[in-house]
Amino acid sequence: MKHVTFGSLVAGVAISFASAAVAQVEVQWWHAMGGANGERVDKIAADFNATQSDYKIVPVYKGNYTETMTAAIAAFRAKEQPAIVQVFEVGTATMMAAKGAVYPVEDLMADTGQSFDKSDYLPAVISYYQTPEGKLLSMPFNSSTPVLWYNKDALDAAGAKVPTTWDEVKSASEKLVANGMKCGFSFGWQSWVMIENYSAWHNLPIGTKENGFAGVDTELVFNNDAVENRLQQIADWQKDKLFVYGGRRGDSLPMFTGGECGMWMNSSAYYGSIKGQAEFNFGQTMLPLDTAVADKPQNSIIGGATLWVLKGRPQAEYEGVARFLNYLSSPEVQAWWHQETGYVPITTAAYKLSQEQGFYESNPGTDTAIKELSLNTPTPNSKGLRFGNFVQIRDIINEEMEALWAGDKTAKEAMDAAVERGNALLRKFERSIK
Repeated sequence: MKHVTFGSLVAGVAISFASAAVAQVEVQWWHAMGGANGERVDKIAADFNATQSDYKIVPVYKGNYTETMTAAIAAFRAKEQPAIVQVFEVGTATMMAAKGAVYPVEDLMADTGQSFDKSDYLPAVISYYQTPEGKLLSMPFNSSTPVLWYNKDALDAAGAKVPTTWDEVKSASEKLVANGMKCGFSFGWQSWVMIENYSAWHNLPIGTKENGFAGVDTELVFNNDAVENRLQQIADWQKDKLFVYGGRRGDSLPMFTGGECGMWMNSSAYYGSIKGQAEFNFGQTMLPLDTAVADKPQNSIIGGATLWVLKGRPQAEYEGVARFLNYLSSPEVQAWWHQETGYVPITTAAYKLSQEQGFYESNPGTDTAIKELSLNTPTPNSKGLRFGNFVQIRDIINEEMEALWAGDKTAKEAMDAAVERGNALLRKFERSIK
């Protein structure tokens, strides 16, 4: 009799555990964070999962930004989409045009009864992802902006100061090369840094219709004298090794961390990588000003990505998604993510918490990105961009800029070609959504 009772008890416990496992709702989160940032994403998901037993966030790495977005679109068509997908900022217009595919974050939070106040978020971040009526479409997660990284030891040894203008970038580069460095500076994500952010920084339009925010019948206009003159001068500097091109995206990072180039322009989010790789004292400062174009900088624009919620999943998953997004936006999680990676904190509370924790005092310059984004109230030229097919247009811009660096085209020829080819894709996008 005792044996039967014990067996029944074991069976009952097993059933209870099985029921609990079944009751836990799994939520797929497809993302583009590899390496150390991928491990940080895994930690955020695991920490959230440990706070409750109803939902399990399952992060899945799907490759780079383009590959992740492409995979999500294909999965949606096959009705195998995840509940959450990370999409980089230039995919915003494409996601907005995907009728019936997106569950706006603001609607999700209201429908699930989760507390949500847009005023908690940094204006420079959420304005990029709102409809013309002000509805937030996706949840900001990893937002960054380009900064000028510099090798402090190399600048000191060369007798050069940290540059604030493009003339000073040239002067510092000359001194660095004269002191034995293989190059003065390089940059990555060149369309983002040298066209999109250069234009915003100097309050120049990238395209008509408020850079696409005011309508899909927009046209690219970055083939102007300011952009072309700056790029042509950089191309001319190559002969003296003041500038050396190192590839698309972050390919040129080792040129900086390995001590070949004394300066590097790219995302603030490389903080974690540079801190782990550089064997010299480094710093970051604001983007240089082109004094022939503007008297003072306007503001930079963001890069990075947001989390989009896709329709077509069971309702139970959306309850978990909403709770997770609230957790993700909490000051503690955002401050940790910001301090670990160099991405800007998406909320004012996370920024203040980082200040209170003494992070900026201990790590001078790590608030540079926040200062750049908040320098002035954004104008129609500097609040961001919203162009359809811009993932492909960036590839075109990369091709044309690489033709310039190779000496096959002048800056004017390259930019004229990039605008003409890019506008053809804008018209294709406009037709597709009509």
